[in-house]
Amino acid sequence: MPSRRSAYDYVIVGAGSAGCVLANRLTEDRDTTVLLVEAGGRDLNPFIHMPAGIAKLVGDRRIDWQFYTEPERQLAGRRLYWPRGRVLGGSSSINAMCYTRGAAADYDEWAAMGLTQWGYRNVLPYFRKAERHVGGASEYHGDHGPLVVEDLRYRNPLSTVFVEAAAASGMPRNDDFNGVRQEGFGYYQVTQNRGRRCSAATAYLHPVRKRPNLTVITRATTTRVLVERGRAVGIEYRHRGQTHSVHVEREVLLAAGAVSSPQLLMLSGIGPPAELEVWDIPVAAALNSVGENLQDHLDFCTLQKCTQPITYDFGILGELAVGLRYLATRSGPGVSNVAEAGGFARSPLAPDERADLQFHFVPAQLDDHGRNRLPGHGYTLHVCVLRPESRGRILLRSASVADPPRIEANYLSDERDLAQLVSGVRLSREILAAAPFDPYRGAEVFPGSGAQTDQELAAVIREKAETIYHPVGTCRMGIDADSVVDAELRVRGIERLRVIDASVMPSLIGGNTNAPTIMIAEKIADILRGRTPEGQSQAPIFAP
Repeated sequence: MPSRRSAYDYVIVGAGSAGCVLANRLTEDRDTTVLLVEAGGRDLNPFIHMPAGIAKLVGDRRIDWQFYTEPERQLAGRRLYWPRGRVLGGSSSINAMCYTRGAAADYDEWAAMGLTQWGYRNVLPYFRKAERHVGGASEYHGDHGPLVVEDLRYRNPLSTVFVEAAAASGMPRNDDFNGVRQEGFGYYQVTQNRGRRCSAATAYLHPVRKRPNLTVITRATTTRVLVERGRAVGIEYRHRGQTHSVHVEREVLLAAGAVSSPQLLMLSGIGPPAELEVWDIPVAAALNSVGENLQDHLDFCTLQKCTQPITYDFGILGELAVGLRYLATRSGPGVSNVAEAGGFARSPLAPDERADLQFHFVPAQLDDHGRNRLPGHGYTLHVCVLRPESRGRILLRSASVADPPRIEANYLSDERDLAQLVSGVRLSREILAAAPFDPYRGAEVFPGSGAQTDQELAAVIREKAETIYHPVGTCRMGIDADSVVDAELRVRGIERLRVIDASVMPSLIGGNTNAPTIMIAEKIADILRGRTPEGQSQAPIFAP
């Protein structure tokens, strides 16, 4: 580890998907010094690196912030569990490794908002730059990037049954959700490298940890950005019981995620004056949009019993056998990301030509994020609405970073989201009722045979729906004065401060959010270095 300095060119807060990218790319310039500060610890837990180990990571306080929402009015007053990574790699160290980018039209929608440099043709070069696709380079994929993307090396037989059932239900087959079109059903590509998780830390951070111009401090909680006369001059953080401050020569880069980045801005006096006044925080910049515009994918699981013992519902001895096989051969169920297959579809209520529903098939019984273990064998089909109309917000709970912020997700506050989700549950049932599942189909557990009408399905959704882990939007990017950051992610009203993570997305993309977050960091790293990609993509766009 390099010795610590009193000042760095850049200070990055958060070693998640964006922070690891920034640390790598900025230190490619040998004369540029970077400090990366992470509240969590090192990614030493072996279950992080064994893909199927995600089942053992749920609820582990050592690597998970374990956030909870406030009671959700439209979800029976429940407080929903929001796992977020608190470890090197952030949530990319605990996610299901599905590599999806969203639809091309999602980014063209950003461009239509005035963010012209964020259209699909502008961002595709950065997806390609980040990616090392084992299938080789193409107009849509890169093969020289740090992030390894490969096909699953092991699939449960039921995942193949699911893909066949989707086809039998009239759904198109799609072998690449990140290619010419997104709509259709097939197998997910995953961020793995020869059967091991390829997190942002594995891909971007660990290969460069010995660079003399990079310093990484773990288990260090940033308490605020230091602001003087309208400019960021450094950060304050707690490490091993002591408070430290470090100064920055160029910029402070917040990459703490959609929950913690707005919290840190507000604790630093950057946010809605009315909210800051409640906690006696002096206003450094009045930005009413900080914490607003929260969007997330709300998900419902249709769960069915399986009549044959071929699922991943292993007992203790079965789990031990899987682990030993993985350690010895790096093969078998241990390399599975569990959510092996899925797809994208348009419901009858889709507002445009884009798929508005996403599915993840799990050949196991999944209830309450896997925290509720059910007896026997079964399989689960997730469905979420990709572009919800509901909006929530992040608020402070106190003036201390030690207190988690208040998360008001405000799920289903727009009735259109509930109608689309009901439609998604009906499509889930249709696929699971298709002939390929006939030899395996047992009783339906959720929603259950008692839920048939739209009203009955809506009631079960309110009781059982959960996040599928894609919060964005709380430090919205825009060209308008009410946005939190501009098109280059500079915080309005404060010089030398940027936010670079999923919180800047003005609207939620149609898919998993890890790959887009990495893309955002790759793009801003080039801007900070005064570089441009080798050339704008000329890939043909045939479908949204």
